[in-house]
Amino acid sequence: MKETDIVVDDSPQLSEKAAHVDIQPQIPSVRKPRASLSGFSHALADIRAFPKKIASGRRKSPVLTSSSTLNDSNHSYNDITFDGDNLMKEHSVCYGVDLHPPSRAPNWLLRCVSTSLRNRRQTSNTASCPPTAKWIPQDSPSSPAPVAGFAPPTFPDDHTSGAAARAAAAEQNEMIRCLRRLCSKERGIRRDSESGIGIETQSLKRETAIVRLDPYHILPRELFTHVLAFLDAQSLVSSELVSRAWYSVASDDLVWKSIFLHDFRPHSHTTSDYQSNFQIRGQGLGNIAAEQDWKSMWRTRKALDQRWMDNHAAAIYLEGHYDSVYCVQFDEDKIVTGSRDRTVRVWDARTYKCIKILGVPSRNHPITLPRMTGADGPRPFTVIFSQQFKLEPYAGKPNIHHTGSILCLQYDDELMVTGSSDFTCIMWDIKVNWKPIRRVRYHTAGVLDVCFDQKHVVSCSKDTTVCLWDRDNGELIHRLTGHRGPVNAVQLRGNLAVSASGDGIAKLWNLIPGHCIKEFPSKDRGMACVEFSPDSLTIFAGGNDQVIYQFDASTGELIREMTGHHGLVRSLHLDSANGRLVSGSYDNTVRAYDIRTGQPIVHLTKWTASWILSAKLDYRRIVATSQDSRIVIIDFGFDLPGTDRLEHRPQPTPGSMTSGTRRLKI
Repeated sequence: MKETDIVVDDSPQLSEKAAHVDIQPQIPSVRKPRASLSGFSHALADIRAFPKKIASGRRKSPVLTSSSTLNDSNHSYNDITFDGDNLMKEHSVCYGVDLHPPSRAPNWLLRCVSTSLRNRRQTSNTASCPPTAKWIPQDSPSSPAPVAGFAPPTFPDDHTSGAAARAAAAEQNEMIRCLRRLCSKERGIRRDSESGIGIETQSLKRETAIVRLDPYHILPRELFTHVLAFLDAQSLVSSELVSRAWYSVASDDLVWKSIFLHDFRPHSHTTSDYQSNFQIRGQGLGNIAAEQDWKSMWRTRKALDQRWMDNHAAAIYLEGHYDSVYCVQFDEDKIVTGSRDRTVRVWDARTYKCIKILGVPSRNHPITLPRMTGADGPRPFTVIFSQQFKLEPYAGKPNIHHTGSILCLQYDDELMVTGSSDFTCIMWDIKVNWKPIRRVRYHTAGVLDVCFDQKHVVSCSKDTTVCLWDRDNGELIHRLTGHRGPVNAVQLRGNLAVSASGDGIAKLWNLIPGHCIKEFPSKDRGMACVEFSPDSLTIFAGGNDQVIYQFDASTGELIREMTGHHGLVRSLHLDSANGRLVSGSYDNTVRAYDIRTGQPIVHLTKWTASWILSAKLDYRRIVATSQDSRIVIIDFGFDLPGTDRLEHRPQPTPGSMTSGTRRLKI
């Protein structure tokens, strides 16, 4: 069948109707003006303007009987009647639009719909027709149609149909929106979609009313306080600005106590009570009491941490030893140092006075101190020199004191143990005026490091051995061998101990059988210092290769290397509560690292006149000893308001600077 052929329907009904139609010669079609009954009649006509797709894939437009009928001016479209209900059903099936108004629709809408079906214009784009209609192809396309070859496309006869199409589309959209709104109101259907079309925002009034309820007026004050305690500090400060009622709760001390302890208290639960009580004395948590101003304490700690990041600190120099100072340990009340002059000195941490001398000094006159040179990089904003005081050494038993250099020491609330180049260790009773208890000798060379807990004391020596002995009676338990060089440092954690040697290897020991269970080698040269984390999971070691190694104690893997020093790394100390590691080096620098990232946060150069031999730190200060016989206190909390609240013990009247110190600002 050619495209110009007419499709003939052989049904008797169509033939009967066609017999009553006079066939006349074709004349150009005259466009009949549209009957304007309502906007909905145009909309319904345009809905039917979409061509219906048949099974063969071609799109055809319905025309009635023959083309002569359409061109007959004596016949109007009103002479042909249609079944409006059937047409609406057909449109509902074709396009998925329910054109039937609901049962309770207004009468004007029903009249508009029925009128539009009777008087719709039968254009060549009508989508459906009554069962008696014939389907023929269009003679003139309604849109440009391509042709074969390079010929131009065929354009429609009516070049003004674009405006009518746009107007019809607008009317169609308006009709669909009206029907949808009417159907949703009548049937109680709430339309929603992911695209956001058709969402009834008014139906959310009940839900938003619940969200906007103020918890301060609903919850009990205790429960509301507990909820705010889960916020971070920045969010809690913002919540204080909501209202006066919120401010009264958000500024409560119980809320800020929870925030303060969450931010600054160590979260590790593997640290023993012994270690948490005295080994890390200065955590900056203050006295855990209800009358504390926790909000002010939080602000002070934040300002203190910022000073660490800015390297903004004061330098306080303690002068009194006659020779190099090899070792140091301190807390919030006192600083204890050991020197090559064979004495141990106890200093007041607040007044910087030397309050006690243990041992007999090798000389009785002060030495000429080397001149302090200008610091490279960050410089102290304040410098304080403590004046030397003439004190008599402890007049104890002449046979219980060291006859060599004090190379190492450690103390707690009851006991202090010192190691010396005279091959011995001495135990001192702190509670009984630092009285010496006993001397032990288990090494054949100088004792380079010592540490202890509630049960055991571990010491290491130049004789390449590590000795484990009883704290109560001083009896030897194990002698650990295996190093091929001097054992320079040792650390103890429960039944585990780690040692660092000049042979370039750090060893992890199980103290129960006394066996080495793991080794941690350096890449080059020997190790001079070691640190063991309180949870026994991480080992830090440094030495002559100018690198600080961080090892995983359980797997033995190297986690990272921390660089920056240009000389032997002589000392390490870990402040696990605040996540910092301090190192002292022969390059005359003190550095502090963030143990979470390995990045340096403090770099202080030439704050002493010679090598750094030992360095320890807590939450606010670093105390380092030098070969020039000075002790330098690098205090980041100097003159910072509120630091007295961070101390574990009550602080004396602030500002009581004694006459025994001289202060120099630079």
